[in-house]
Amino acid sequence: MSSPKLTQPATTAVVAMGGHAFMQPGQQGTHAEQTENVRRIALELMKLVERGYNLVLTHGNGPQVGRLLEKVELTRDSIPPQPLDALVAQTEGSLGYLLQRALLNELRARQIRRYVVTVVSQVLVDRDDPAFGDPTKPVGPSMDEAVARRREAEWGWTIKDTGKRGWRRVVPSPRPIKVIQRHMIRETAHAGHIVIAGGGGGIPMTKEPASNDYVGVEAVIDKDLTSSVLATDVNAELLIILTAVDGVYLHWGEPHQMRLGAVTMAECRRYIEAGHFPKGSMGPKVEAIYGFLQRGGRRGLITDAESLVDALEGRTGTHFVGKI
Repeated sequence: MSSPKLTQPATTAVVAMGGHAFMQPGQQGTHAEQTENVRRIALELMKLVERGYNLVLTHGNGPQVGRLLEKVELTRDSIPPQPLDALVAQTEGSLGYLLQRALLNELRARQIRRYVVTVVSQVLVDRDDPAFGDPTKPVGPSMDEAVARRREAEWGWTIKDTGKRGWRRVVPSPRPIKVIQRHMIRETAHAGHIVIAGGGGGIPMTKEPASNDYVGVEAVIDKDLTSSVLATDVNAELLIILTAVDGVYLHWGEPHQMRLGAVTMAECRRYIEAGHFPKGSMGPKVEAIYGFLQRGGRRGLITDAESLVDALEGRTGTHFVGKI
């Protein structure tokens, strides 16, 4: 089945970007490096703007929030430590600023009258989610076992041996239910402006049973799953996930690896059940697209930023369709 050519733009597209949007392999994550990286990704995103899409952008924050956690550990004896949900909020603001500035500059250069806004997004999760009883998401720097055990005892952390990365703190990764600011995000995008939201998967929030108040929790939500839920929340027709490769492959890394061109929901389900998409790499991305289509989304696309135009023209990328 050949890849469909996206000749008629969706009214609204949600574009999920990984950490590569800000920090490339081998880089230190300096301000100058991140500024240049977002300038380049903004150039690619302009290709969607010029095709008439209304955009909602999401992004990862793993390296950046990891650096903040390291700062917290180094200064906790002199500066009161902040919880993980507050650090996620900080990275939503700082990374959103970099991307927002780059996009505004590109819009001005093209004399396109659109605005860009960053929304510090809170994401509701279930306080009874099983993930809270089984933390699995590594955060922060690596350490040797002796240091890890000491921090476990003194600071109440859950720690695990992650193999090559050594001992690390792990936190829950609950599933997103809804983005609390979804109505504002949807209205702003439908008005033609670009919205940056759900950075790092958003700030995990639960509700207190007695007061019904929102409460931040120390957890990390998968940013692709948040992007999927947000795409549904804003009535997007297309969910694009930009990653490090030009599409989704079967038998990745083997001599007979094969890129999938177009995939129906039934085919996608079979591939998931057959274990083709590992949890640590392509699994959450395919699951995010599949969930979006299940909830009524029309199309999904997985590719890399450099291949975006070719993918939009049907020449590469992996296209997911819901009703074929």
